[in-house]
Amino acid sequence: MVAWLVKFNAMNIEELFLEAEADIKKNAHVDALRKYETILYDEPNHAPTHNSLGWIYKTQFDDYQKAEMHFRASIKSDASYPHPYFHYAVLLTDMERYEELKKHLDKCLNVPTIEKSWVYYRFAIAEELNMNFDAAISCFEKAILNSLSDEKIKEYHADIERCRKKIEIIINHKEWQQEKDGKVNNG
Repeated sequence: MVAWLVKFNAMNIEELFLEAEADIKKNAHVDALRKYETILYDEPNHAPTHNSLGWIYKTQFDDYQKAEMHFRASIKSDASYPHPYFHYAVLLTDMERYEELKKHLDKCLNVPTIEKSWVYYRFAIAEELNMNFDAAISCFEKAILNSLSDEKIKEYHADIERCRKKIEIIINHKEWQQEKDGKVNNG
C-alpha cells in the first residue's frame, strides 16, 4: 500500500510540474508559482521545481536572491540535472560576480550532463565583459573545440571576430580603460 502511495504521489508531482511548465508557456506565472510551491511542500528536494522557481524569481520578479537560492537548491538536490547550472551562470553574469562565475563554471566542467562548449562560451563571455579580449578569444576557441554543432561553431567564430574588433577599438580608448580599471589617479 505504501509503495503504491509513493508511486501515485510521484506521478502527481510530475503531472503538476508539467502543468506548471505549461502555465509558464501561457504566461500564467502566478498559477505556475502556486503549483511549484505545492510540489515543494510534498517534495522539498525536487530539482526541476527549484530550477523553475529560480527562473521565475529572476525573470519575472527580478528577485535575484530568491532565484539564486532556488538554483543552488536545485543543484544540491540533483547534481546531474543540468538546467540550474545554466541559469545560475547567467544570474552570476548579470550580477557581475565574475569570480564566483568562474568557480561555478569550473564545477560545470566536471558535470557529465553539461555541454562543455557552453561552459567555455560562458567563460568567454565573462572575459569579454571584463575587457580581456585575448582570454575571451581563447575561451571561444575552446568552445569550438568542444562543439559538435556547425551552427554553434559559426556563432563562436562570430564572437571571436567581435572580440578582435574590440581589440582594435580599445587601442583608441586606453585612458578610458585605465579609468575604468581604477588605474588613473584623478589627483
